[in-house]
Amino acid sequence: MADKKKKKKALDLDRRGMPKQPVDVRIRNFDEVALGYTEQLAIEEAKRCLVCKKPKCVKNCPVEIDIGAFMNVVAEGDFAAGVRILKEKNLLPAVCGRVCPQEDQCEMECALVKKKGELAIGRVERFLADWEATQDEIEVPEIPPSTGRRVAVVGGGPAGLTVAGDLIRQGHGVTIFEALHEMGGVLIYGIPEFRLPKRIVKREINYLARLGVEMITDFVIGKTRTIDSLLEEFDAVFIGSGAGLPWFMDIPGENLNGVYSANEYLTRMNLMKGYKFPDSGTPITNHKRVAVIGGGNVAMDCARTALRLGADTHIIYRRSTEELPARLEEIENAEEEGVVFQLLTLPLRYIGDERGWVKEIECLRMELGEPDASGRRRPIPIEGSETIMPFDAVICAIGNSPNPLIAQTTPGLRIGRKGNIETDDETGKTSKDRVWAGGDVATGAATVILAMGAGRKAARSIHDYLSSLPPPKSSAMG
Repeated sequence: MADKKKKKKALDLDRRGMPKQPVDVRIRNFDEVALGYTEQLAIEEAKRCLVCKKPKCVKNCPVEIDIGAFMNVVAEGDFAAGVRILKEKNLLPAVCGRVCPQEDQCEMECALVKKKGELAIGRVERFLADWEATQDEIEVPEIPPSTGRRVAVVGGGPAGLTVAGDLIRQGHGVTIFEALHEMGGVLIYGIPEFRLPKRIVKREINYLARLGVEMITDFVIGKTRTIDSLLEEFDAVFIGSGAGLPWFMDIPGENLNGVYSANEYLTRMNLMKGYKFPDSGTPITNHKRVAVIGGGNVAMDCARTALRLGADTHIIYRRSTEELPARLEEIENAEEEGVVFQLLTLPLRYIGDERGWVKEIECLRMELGEPDASGRRRPIPIEGSETIMPFDAVICAIGNSPNPLIAQTTPGLRIGRKGNIETDDETGKTSKDRVWAGGDVATGAATVILAMGAGRKAARSIHDYLSSLPPPKSSAMG
């Protein structure tokens, strides 16, 4: 009887590594650090998927990708089918495959985790998107006949792009209004080239344009037009304008030259191509010693950017390594590249020279006490531990709030204590009729994939609303 028993397939617990640029090379360029899977690596990794009958990974994906299905076809070498499965739920797979924190979402719920054999879901997703870009023809789904209904999307970032993609495929007309001169929002101005190349973002955006999404840039809602004005022309409005108002620590010296918000610093480098000066038109100061305040992904992006521009770069963070909120991959990359971590350290004031430029930071040493409301151990000052360190630039990367412009120019829109637009968690509906919102403008600064998940929920609700309306008059069609 024993030989008739079905042999159980041995689990492959060897997660395939991602090739990267060598450290000594990448610290001198802004090219992408991670080089992506080869076809063979992608197939090998996909074969490790157990294709569970009740996959928890899908439940933990904000955009509900059928992970087992795309892994299954990649394992068979059918990459085109994998792309189709991905794009049923996610029109930005090349972006998500690079910047989505899969380790805290889908990968964390993988059945292999219990056996200590994590599956590299994000890396296979990235491979599929990059494979598609190498093909002569990119498949474009057939768009249904126009419903005659039109939706205005405010903000061309991940939430707005997701809403546009979902609604255009339902036959609704969609127009995106973007304040900056490039579509993409934080994907373009907030994430460095070495982590998310601009050509990747533009490729995904061009795909949406091919689906029929109209895109208007250099258009500031709240200045050029108001939300109420859009409601006169469109059947519904989605606000996905992000969180562009930077936070500072409110300590002495923040008005000194050389003290930047992360927003300003990254926008200068990314959207305005400061890292290409003098080939670009945006000059930057050649700082020698840079302090980045904060411990999240944005702080890592700022530090790794400054390092590539030749600065001795330090992360100043008031807690320890265990409490750093950045992705482990980004922390490891920063450490490999030579970023210095000044942990358990709190800035007290910035000290300037006679010309008004920052030259030093006075800091206080900290120790960790009991956990606070965030679940992390509370930092407690060590009395008498003040110290002064020389720096000629400071980048404050401690968070952002939504820009108040839309809130100030939109009567009837309920705003939360931190300036966020209040929405229904499941639908994205706001307090104002025919207006939805999602992403960082509703939650405060969060991840790209969470913004996309909010966009997906809002698009579903907007479609339900538009479908409940009587057919538009023929004069309103188009």
